[in-house]
Amino acid sequence: MTLLDESPVAAASADQAAQARRTMIDSQLRVSGVNDPAVLAAMGAVAREDFVPEQLKATAYIDRALPLGTGHWLPAPLVTGRMLTEAMLQPGEAVLVVSDSGYLPAVVTQMGAAVTTLAPAEAAAARKGGAVSLILVDGAIEQLPPGLAARLAEGGRIVTGLVERGVTRLAVGRKVAGEVALLPLADLGIPVLAEFAAPARWSF
Repeated sequence: MTLLDESPVAAASADQAAQARRTMIDSQLRVSGVNDPAVLAAMGAVAREDFVPEQLKATAYIDRALPLGTGHWLPAPLVTGRMLTEAMLQPGEAVLVVSDSGYLPAVVTQMGAAVTTLAPAEAAAARKGGAVSLILVDGAIEQLPPGLAARLAEGGRIVTGLVERGVTRLAVGRKVAGEVALLPLADLGIPVLAEFAAPARWSF
């Protein structure tokens, strides 16, 4: 039996994707303050195009969020880079990632973490589960459900997008005395997760 080498078309496509990842790192991440070697290495190793619909693969590395066709979006590369920079993830750390695309869990796994992944609907309805030292939410939330906060160990960190008066911001938090408070850091265009909307309030 003769084994055929990878086709020239497939090889060219792989080369183009690798070049797109390098360009993403140099023109989107580094210039915006994402310089952590571990973050850049992981994002440079994970094929972002594998986590978007077929028709969007050619645009997987643009500096915008991409629709997944599920009502959710894959955030722009800068959002992922900023989140992971703030997370200060350690190899072997237990991390819970809330994600619909699977891209962020793949990058976190590449960084050596022990990853548990929940879809947004699962995370919003979370009631129990093992404690983790870090939670990453791949989108912007209006509120942090008590069940999800309960998954965070005392002293653990959370990095998420936060919606405040229609503006999305990158936010971080830490669990202290059983409570989690989120601190907004910077305005950033982050896709909103409808599953984490705050209850509607009456106004007069």
